[in-house]
Amino acid sequence: MAAWHNPVTPGTTGTIDRDGRPFQLHVPAGYDPARKFPLVVLLHGYGSSATQQERYFDLTPESDRRGFLYAIPDGTVDRDGKRFWNATEACCDFHDSGGDDVAYLEGLLDTVESAYSVDPARVYLVGHSNGGFMAYRMACERSVRITAIVSLAGAVDNDTSLCTPQRAVSVLQIHGTADPTIRFDGGVNGGHPYPSVDTTLATWRRINGCSPQADTSAPPLDLEPRLPGAETGVTIYSVGCRDATRVVLWDIRGGGHTPTFSANFGPAVIDFLYAGPPRP
Repeated sequence: MAAWHNPVTPGTTGTIDRDGRPFQLHVPAGYDPARKFPLVVLLHGYGSSATQQERYFDLTPESDRRGFLYAIPDGTVDRDGKRFWNATEACCDFHDSGGDDVAYLEGLLDTVESAYSVDPARVYLVGHSNGGFMAYRMACERSVRITAIVSLAGAVDNDTSLCTPQRAVSVLQIHGTADPTIRFDGGVNGGHPYPSVDTTLATWRRINGCSPQADTSAPPLDLEPRLPGAETGVTIYSVGCRDATRVVLWDIRGGGHTPTFSANFGPAVIDFLYAGPPRP
């Protein structure tokens, strides 16, 4: 165990400093340094925080139940007092600070891996909105470190030539079809365009070498209790994908930017992450 912080007791959440930017780390109740544990990193949306995002996604119980280390960092604060990640031109470094959040998050991975028994083949990012954009950027630029990502209402960079990962990464895009903030069909944010969900998925199908053949046979999910029935369609692209990766869409039909998720949401997200093979 590294000496630069007090170890977090299994079953609790503690704070770890990383170059003056502390982050929260939850160590699962069954943590045993003799075994390798997956690592999940949660990235908040613009103007939110680590604490608020965890309250929304509620993945801590899943960390204890499923046995993964769980890091929840904060973005930096802009001139408007809003926390953000510098992910793409469209989201969300609106004051052009130029902060290097790719380097910060890679350092976070280094920090956790130096002090805890992390399985480097099972490292996952989950992000909402600005955090979803940032998860995509990490997958594009640090694919050798990332096994899979989940993005709620995020998108890849509008300039898809900037996404040149060294290896395939599994992707789950979750998006409300009626999202007025980051629109399902693409739009403009902060004066800069961002692509549609279809373009984001097509980009990652191309990167992963997947066929455009879609599997829509999975039953719909009931994630948003304010909408009737099982409102979320499931589309899976897995044919031909390198390294058994997948590109998946959960489209919340009629859903907005910040859905009111049922208790099914957290387990379903972790099911997606765990279903894929470890990074080769």
